[in-house]
Order: sequence, then structure tokens, then C-alpha cells
Amino acid sequence: MSKRGYAASKKLLTGLIGAPIAHSASPAMHERAAEALGLRGHYQLIEVAGADAAGLAMMLEGVRRLGFAGVNVTFPYKEAVVPLLDELAPAAATMAAVNTVVARDGRLIGHNTDTTGFARAVAPLLASSGNAVAVIGTGGVGKAIAFALASLKVTDLRIFDSEPARAEKLAALLAKHGGARVATSVEDALRGATGLVNGTPVGMLPNRDTPVPPSLLRDNLWVADAVYSPLITPLLAAAQAKGARIMTGRELAIYQAADAFELFTGLAPSTEVMGEAFDEVMAARSSAYHAA
Repeated sequence: MSKRGYAASKKLLTGLIGAPIAHSASPAMHERAAEALGLRGHYQLIEVAGADAAGLAMMLEGVRRLGFAGVNVTFPYKEAVVPLLDELAPAAATMAAVNTVVARDGRLIGHNTDTTGFARAVAPLLASSGNAVAVIGTGGVGKAIAFALASLKVTDLRIFDSEPARAEKLAALLAKHGGARVATSVEDALRGATGLVNGTPVGMLPNRDTPVPPSLLRDNLWVADAVYSPLITPLLAAAQAKGARIMTGRELAIYQAADAFELFTGLAPSTEVMGEAFDEVMAARSSAYHAA
């Protein structure tokens, strides 16, 4: 739909497919951004655990037919949705992972705003550090993070996954984009690294584990986490304790949402408004947690 179409209809239906997603700050960010632009937005959480290809196809058919401008896609379906879409944007096709599906004229088009969002978020850290970065996890978000780092000309990219075949597959995809070395262990990935990114869901509540042993962290390392629930994950808390610079999942969450909103509507949202909505959700969640 054109910008004029959205302005005329004043209605915007979007959503999120994934599981678990009850913690998501996306509804608040998207609905607040819509309101600031004079739209009446509704962002629907579509939480279905363990969906197979047929189940995902059924959900996507609903997106196609029920008036959605599009949906975001999160864990564990960022790769599984790829063959079910009508078209992929070039970047999403290259990495075979999608976090944003735009509905246009009865067609579903896959994009990846995790990549653009993470690139925006991490650029300041890269500007003030060396060029050796370790990425832990090569699933949907890990892929996007690795491609974002490659787009920022990280020349010493190390990737590790508990499933080596998955890491090898990502390395093959990155071969034409600067390349990446598959690490044999987390320790191997971190040896000599100046930056570390967690691209796994480890540490997302209610999980309280860390994908990296604290003994491997050090003060001359920056550490970023894609998880934002909680904002300070066990990994980031351990990194802070070692004196490392950290980046929470806040910026990635806001920037990927802003890029997705613009794809859905053709309108550029206020990242400041989205950030305020995100912070309110996190503050309320923190208060509820400490009151429990």
C-alpha cells in the first residue's frame, strides 16, 4: 500500500510470528510509532510453538488474506519461512533468513531487518576497536549479525555453532562477502578477538545460562547480545564484571523494528518514539520481576 493509502485508511495491521514471544516489546514499539504518524496500528502476537511447514504456511496464508501489511518473524522460524514466501529481497535470499514479511498485492515478500538494524547498532563499537569479531550462534539472528558485520568490512570474522554443519553452511554463504572462519570452540572463536556477539537465544528469560564461560571474557573486549529480555543478560553481566564494554539488545530491537515498520508502510518512524516505548516495556517488566 502506498503512503497515501495508509494515510487515507488510518489503519495498520501487523504482527509477529514466533515462540516464545509473550515478552516481546514489538507491539508497543510498532503501535506507538503508528500513533505518532497518525495511524491506528494494531500489532498482533501470533505465538505458535512447534509449527511445521504446513502450520507456518497456514499462518502466512492468514497474513496474506486478512489485511496485514506484514509480519515480523522470530525464533524459531526465521529460516523455516523462507521457502514458503513468494519472493525474497536480495539480502534475505543471500542469507536464507527472514525476519520481516511484507504483504503486497496478495504476495508475501521476505526481508531481513536484523541485518540492517544490527549494522546501525554496532557501527560505533567497531569504529573504536579492532577488526576481529566472534559470533556465537549461526541460526536466523546469528546469520543476520554475521552478514551485518561483513557489510561493515569486518575482515576477521569468526563464527561458532554447537552444530558445526550449520556454521559451515553460513561460512559458505559468506564466502562472497568477505568470508568467515569456522571456529572449533567458543574459546577458539574468542582467541585474539576484539568483539563478541551472542546470536543465540541463550540467556533469554526464563533461561539464565550464558553461551560463553565468564573465564573467557576480558576487559579489552566489547560484548553485544541480541537477547533483550532481560536487558542485562548473564553474558553481559559477566562481561561488565570483567570491565568489558557492552551493548544490550536494545538498539538492535529498535532499529530492526524501525526498518520493518518502514517496509510495512513506506513511512519512516521515529526511532526516538520507538525507543521510549521499548524502555517503558522494559521498566514495567523489571518492576513486575522485582515485585514477584
